[in-house]
Amino acid sequence: MNAVTTVSPGPALLIVDDDAVFRERLARALEGRGFSPRTAADVSAALALAQSGPVAAAIIDLNMPGGSGLTLIPPLRQLHPQARLIVLTGYGSIANALQAIRLGADDYLTKPADADQLASALRGQPGASSVRPPSVPSLDRLEWEHIQRVLADTQGNISESARLLGIDRRSLQRKLAKFPPPR
Repeated sequence: MNAVTTVSPGPALLIVDDDAVFRERLARALEGRGFSPRTAADVSAALALAQSGPVAAAIIDLNMPGGSGLTLIPPLRQLHPQARLIVLTGYGSIANALQAIRLGADDYLTKPADADQLASALRGQPGASSVRPPSVPSLDRLEWEHIQRVLADTQGNISESARLLGIDRRSLQRKLAKFPPPR
């Protein structure tokens, strides 16, 4: 007779990121820290996984082709009210952080965040946030964050945002096509 041993799986973790290499490395790193990760490359795949089983926590990339990770927060919160939802992004801004928290995210971390930092945030431990010491942002950075805030207030309407900002729509589109300025 064969003895079957079952390993008690850790908390079910959903990792949503369009970068396959990053997603799989993060899954392995967090598996080694006691989590049971499942991965998805986009919002629709993540929703399918969330509906198919329990989710104790999720790490959600902000910018993905086919939709923002922010659109995933309300349905995840509805399906799994007790889940810890962490937004992880390389394009952090105050406007996006506020919007993520308003939608129901528990934390907002900027890349690069290491696996220990993420594990702490997933467990809700204090001091896990990757908030950096205060520094004076550049004028370009402040402009970019203001544009993001206005864009969020207009639900992404470029024409309305340009009107409120007092600039030409094409100028706004050129500014949005650039990467965010460094902090």
